[in-house]
Amino acid sequence: MTASLQLVQGIKSHLRKEGITYSDLAVRVGVSVPTIKRDLSRSNFSLKRLDLICETLGLEVADLLRPPEPNALTMLADAQEEALIADPRLLLVTYLILNEWKFEQIIDAFRIELNQLVSLLLRLDQLRIIHYQPPKRVRKLTARNFAWRKDGPVHRYFISRVVPEFFDAAFDSPGDEFRFMGGALSQASLMRFQASLVRLASEFEQLAQHDSRLPLERRGGCSAVLALRSWEFSEFGKLRRARKPR
Repeated sequence: MTASLQLVQGIKSHLRKEGITYSDLAVRVGVSVPTIKRDLSRSNFSLKRLDLICETLGLEVADLLRPPEPNALTMLADAQEEALIADPRLLLVTYLILNEWKFEQIIDAFRIELNQLVSLLLRLDQLRIIHYQPPKRVRKLTARNFAWRKDGPVHRYFISRVVPEFFDAAFDSPGDEFRFMGGALSQASLMRFQASLVRLASEFEQLAQHDSRLPLERRGGCSAVLALRSWEFSEFGKLRRARKPR
């Protein structure tokens, strides 16, 4: 397989996985749908166009050339997520393992004894989220593009428990940032801004992956919520005039 064909197949695979249509991609890139179809069928588009597509999708060229991990989990089943939220320690250890924490680091940083950690890792092994080989070898079974199931148990736990606590703050510490913006956007502008959020989320993940190699004392926990929806505050909506029939 040529490199150009592998790049195109990588792009198509990502579009299918994310549910992005050629029309969506065309709007984000700023070209016509026929142009996108021609580019992805002939594999002869310019490097500049390739860079723009990757930037729009939040990908690096290397991501398109990297072979997929065999049988790696891109998301968990409902039963697996239910098991995690039923035990806060299990959910915590899962979060840490997915973020490249090592065996000794978990014990040093949290009130989890050796025997407890071993039991939790064995449980995650039974759930087929990791492969645990005692005494300390842990291998993730999740893919690089792993994500929690939309509207799944962990997502609902996050919305009901984590989000209210996250926003119950002044956001005035060094490094904090909070902005709420509202406006009226065209569909094209909405898609463009959505693509920016995808790129920003990808950058966060890349930085977290890069910094996972640093010692714990040089990095600290941080969280970001990126959200976008077509929405109007209910109290404003009540004041709207009824639309006149055409």
